Amino acid sequence: MRKLAVAVLLSSACFVQASAQTSAPAAKSPSVSQSLKQLESDWADATKAADTAKLDEILGDDWLAIGYGAEGGKQTKKGYIDAVKSGSIKVESFEMGPMDVKVFGNVAVVQGSDTEKSTANGKDSSGKYVWMDVFAKRDGKWVAVRSQSALVK
Repeated sequence: MRKLAVAVLLSSACFVQASAQTSAPAAKSPSVSQSLKQLESDWADATKAADTAKLDEILGDDWLAIGYGAEGGKQTKKGYIDAVKSGSIKVESFEMGPMDVKVFGNVAVVQGSDTEKSTANGKDSSGKYVWMDVFAKRDGKWVAVRSQSALVK
C-alpha cells in the first residue's frame, strides 16, 4: 500500500509540474488601444517627416477629414498626402496629449489633443488642437477612415 501511495504522490507531482509549464502566460501582444495610440503617433511622425509612404499605409483610401488645419477645411487622403509631399503642410514640432480609445469590434474611435508648430498653405497653423479619428480594421489592419479636428482658442 505504501508503494502505491508513493507512486500516486510522484505521479501527482509530475502532473502539477507539467501543468505549470504549459499554463505559463504567453507573451502579451499590444492591446488594440495601445496599437491605435501608436498608430496616431506614427501618423504625426510621418507628417513631420513628410513620409508619404507611411501616410499611405495609415490612411484608408476613403479617408476624409473635416476641420483640418487652422482654416477648418475638408481634406481627402490624396489631398493630404499631396499637401505633405509638396510642403504646403509642414509640421516643425508635435507634442501629443492624452488619448482615449473606444473599440466597437472592427471600428474604433480615438479622441485626443496635440500641440504643434505648423504651417498650412504658407500660413501659421500652430496651436493646440483637439481631434477625433475613426479607424476601421480592414484585412487585419487598422486604417483611419474619418477625422475631425478643431483649433482650441
